[in-house]
Amino acid sequence: MAPDVPAPADAPVRPDAPARADSPVRADSPVPADAAVRAEAAPARGPRLGGAVWLALLVVYIVWGSTYLAIRVAVETMPSFLSAAARFLVAGLLLTGYLLVRQGPAGLKVTKRQLASSALVGLLLLTGGNGLVVLGETSVPSGLAALLVAAVPLWMVVLTAVGGERPRPAELAGVLLGLVGLGVLSAPAIGGSIEPTGVIMIIAATLLWATGSFATKKIPMPDNVLAASAYQMLVGGVGDLVIGLGRGEQHGLDLATISGRSWLALAYLVMFGSLLAFTAYAWLLRSAPLTLVATYAYVNPVVAVLLGWLILAEPLTGPTLAGGAIVVAGVCLVVSVSRRSGGSSRAGRPARPAKEPSARR
Repeated sequence: MAPDVPAPADAPVRPDAPARADSPVRADSPVPADAAVRAEAAPARGPRLGGAVWLALLVVYIVWGSTYLAIRVAVETMPSFLSAAARFLVAGLLLTGYLLVRQGPAGLKVTKRQLASSALVGLLLLTGGNGLVVLGETSVPSGLAALLVAAVPLWMVVLTAVGGERPRPAELAGVLLGLVGLGVLSAPAIGGSIEPTGVIMIIAATLLWATGSFATKKIPMPDNVLAASAYQMLVGGVGDLVIGLGRGEQHGLDLATISGRSWLALAYLVMFGSLLAFTAYAWLLRSAPLTLVATYAYVNPVVAVLLGWLILAEPLTGPTLAGGAIVVAGVCLVVSVSRRSGGSSRAGRPARPAKEPSARR
């Protein structure tokens, strides 16, 4: 319903003007009928995004872009899944302790359904998504890994389509373009210069991460974002630990052989990659449109490729640059279309129409 629009003081009043049946303006209203029509026809503006959203996005952009480098350095002398388990278990325990000190036991109070949802998302994001990226980076350069992970928003479109929402032609074009880019990025693996298994693991990780992010919108999550993050980290860390032990990563593990820079990389992943950036991401999933949050996927690779080139001297090959550019172009197309069509909705959900007042029974 359009808001009442005050008429100018000298505006003539036409008592004989007929009232439209579908107009909120009464026949005796001082508002001109055409003004009411214009008010109704004006497009509704979505809620404005505050500075906290842009600050959180900046954190995810920069910090997560640098975590690919940190992961690559950590797995130089650390086992893959066990290092991921250490990262998330330590971060989860620190976050849990913070909540207990600041909010008491009430800060961690959740229902059984919310706890189960947090556990599922933690396994999808941190055990499946992040764990496979860590394992893949034992044989894949950090910049290439980040470019492969840029496919996450493309999977979002696929999952949305599976959920019953028909994607727009431009979104489908973006997905197809992104798949072509993934094919170009995978060319070194097909040619034998990069381990194919690592590339396959990272592509699988992108699908699991997209599934976890998509599920966050559909299942009941704890109201307290920090509590949800803590439970996800703890469950995801336990999942990584179980897989690491199942793979036998503990055999022959000697802490004395772990390099100092690997320890520093792990500390960076705990403090910045998990406590800061992951919590910011979890908050953004609730506080900003999903299509806006997904833009991290084409900013992170730029940061990761530059850092890998500057610090680890990772080569910038033709397939890497060409495939990365194609993937990023596809993601940009998907995100731009989604933002134009529904980006103003909060948390990525379409705006709900106002409910009609129901009659009391």
